[in-house]
Amino acid sequence: MGAEERPATRRERPKPQSAERSRLLGKVRQTRTAPEEAVARLLRAAGLGYRRNLRGLPGSPDFVNFARGFAIFVNGCFWHAHRGCRRATVPKNNRTFWVEKFATNRRRDAAAIRALRAMGFRVLVIWECDVAAAAARFARLVSRPASPVRRPRRAAAA
Repeated sequence: MGAEERPATRRERPKPQSAERSRLLGKVRQTRTAPEEAVARLLRAAGLGYRRNLRGLPGSPDFVNFARGFAIFVNGCFWHAHRGCRRATVPKNNRTFWVEKFATNRRRDAAAIRALRAMGFRVLVIWECDVAAAAARFARLVSRPASPVRRPRRAAAA
């Protein structure tokens, strides 16, 4: 089968509009972002321990505490399509691609939150635009009685 005859197995990515745009989007970090670092400082100030970016849990939460039973996601307003936020814009170029991508991101986020809650976690989503107000939410995590969650077992090496 030639390339033009091959069925698309996954969503086609749009071609970058320019080398500059491609370079800029390539620099976007996935972990240890400025909002995540701010939340980490707030967690430490509140006396809450955590593990970071646990790949073994649904959605790889940014912060997890098994003893207190919480998982925290720090979401970027743009990438996770924060409703009602001025930072959550849709690019004009390739608009249909971006609308579909943001919808997929929202569905994936919701599924991860449901799965974590089913495992017994209290899930907290902190938006990039709302990091400063997160300190009060952490105070509630500290004041609530701990509800430990069992750690998932790692798969045995074959």
